[in-house]
Amino acid sequence: MDDAVRTVRAGRRTVEVHRPDKVLFPAGADGEEEYTKGDLVAYYRSVAAFMLPQLRGRPLMLERYPDGLDGPRFMQKNTPGHYPEWITRVEVAKEDGTVVHTVCDDSATLVHLADQACLTLHRWPARVGQVDRPDLMIFDLDPSGDDFEAVRKAARRLGELLDEVRLPSALMTTGSRGLHVVVPLNGRHGFDEVRAFARDAADLLAAEHPDELTTAARKKDRGDRLYLDVQRNGYAQTAVAPFTVRARPGAPVATPIAREQLDDPGLGPRRWTIADAVEQARTYPWAGMSTRGRALGPARRRLDALRV
Repeated sequence: MDDAVRTVRAGRRTVEVHRPDKVLFPAGADGEEEYTKGDLVAYYRSVAAFMLPQLRGRPLMLERYPDGLDGPRFMQKNTPGHYPEWITRVEVAKEDGTVVHTVCDDSATLVHLADQACLTLHRWPARVGQVDRPDLMIFDLDPSGDDFEAVRKAARRLGELLDEVRLPSALMTTGSRGLHVVVPLNGRHGFDEVRAFARDAADLLAAEHPDELTTAARKKDRGDRLYLDVQRNGYAQTAVAPFTVRARPGAPVATPIAREQLDDPGLGPRRWTIADAVEQARTYPWAGMSTRGRALGPARRRLDALRV
């Protein structure tokens, strides 16, 4: 029934899920499974233990599809007044005032957002308390088409460069077309410094492999080359959160992977969906990534030496 309501236990709270049988992901023409709002809620409950450490304390932009993939999309920054009072909020500055972002600190919030047909959570690379000091640096490896072999090659090359400047890094499928390479930082550098480092690292790789890689922001200038996108390293910019669902047929999931999984012939940007992403999460693929972010100063000196 359209007015059906189901109550779901999430942590210490009970959350209402409205119209749980509503189809958000219709069955696809290529055999993709159909998934309902209830399926989305169940997935986010099951992955919460792995996902919440990646979300806590970070302002979010929410990608909502109230009528499912076939309906309109809403990109929501400001937290509506009707959201429960127990959901964490943070007010941050923007060019013409402020905006109050939602922060997902617990599984109940995650379930409530799924009830709001929020399919994808986009997180800030900085945390509440120092929103102008990112503790993540993000490289988006964006192929010109569906050539995932180019993505694998770029990920290996970028990983080797980051190893050389002694910065830990981790990989994540985007659930869309490419991979993200994520570098934990110590939160003591401003966005300008972080973005400049990422840009210089990307420029160095593009200069070494000009026929395969590019940092050109305009699509018309890229040709068939893979785009090394560093634009997410800016104030108020966001990137898809680990384990978030993407708004594509079959409900693919942005999934952390281990570097050795680049050699898996079955790997692709949409390898995991809400049906099996939790199994990958349980392998703890980011175990090798330092929980204490690094300073950029020493890495900057090493990078500059390589650019000479």
